[in-house]
Amino acid sequence: MDENRRGYSLKAPGASCTSVRLPGRGSFPRVDDHLVVPEVTRDEIINGRAVVASPAKAPHARQQTRLDYVVEAHVVPGYVAASDLLTRQGEKSDFASDTCIYKDGIDPETGTRFLEEIAFEIAAEQSERNVREKALEMQHRGVRRIFAIFVKDNKRVCEWAPETRTWRTLDAGAQIEDPCLVAPLSVGALLDAAAADNSVVKALAAKDNPEILQLKATAKSEGEAQGKAQAKAEAVLEVLEERGVAVSEAQRQEILRCRDLDLLKLWLRRAVLAASIAEVIAG
Repeated sequence: MDENRRGYSLKAPGASCTSVRLPGRGSFPRVDDHLVVPEVTRDEIINGRAVVASPAKAPHARQQTRLDYVVEAHVVPGYVAASDLLTRQGEKSDFASDTCIYKDGIDPETGTRFLEEIAFEIAAEQSERNVREKALEMQHRGVRRIFAIFVKDNKRVCEWAPETRTWRTLDAGAQIEDPCLVAPLSVGALLDAAAADNSVVKALAAKDNPEILQLKATAKSEGEAQGKAQAKAEAVLEVLEERGVAVSEAQRQEILRCRDLDLLKLWLRRAVLAASIAEVIAG
């Protein structure tokens, strides 16, 4: 995404270009007053410099899919996740983060959608200069938290540190906690497919997802039934042992593996009077 472009006017085409004054952050164009034409051109503007948002190669594309998969599951109700959402970040900047989270609805201060609160950028072929400039522009605009996933060489997840204006590498075992997230987001889930699945399951459980709740209820019910069957099977063996009835290891395992409570009850009644194990499990 580093091909230089030229010939752009820094006035949004077909838009009012009305500036809005945000508390403590001066005046900014509205987030949807664009310098480029959304969904028509691949161009973006970063601090007055035009670049091309090129189609992704495999490393970036795979990372994008995993990122979207994990983030979407973690978004708390009242917020939404979006990919490649074009945002007017400043007078001379109009670009999209790879994935972002922002509040659902209309911002009463601006009359447009809310500004993203969390933004994720994937750095593969894209130059680190572009990634850093984007972070600076988003920080200035008011994006609360900015993350970058560097997929070349030493694959890592970093968070932008506003106070030093540098990237801070996050430990793979760390978790990202934020009011926008229904559960902590594992950094490792952004780097590993198996960890991503586990993280998504935990997030859905935190949302009381109906399917997850049903699976939990089913597992609990099955666990209780297995516990009852196990106890009944052990009772059959205890009665036979107390009465001195010989039981081979194969027969013992057959009884312990049985999960049919009605059959186990029948075996228990027979065990009280049977002279051999064959009389117990006959039929």
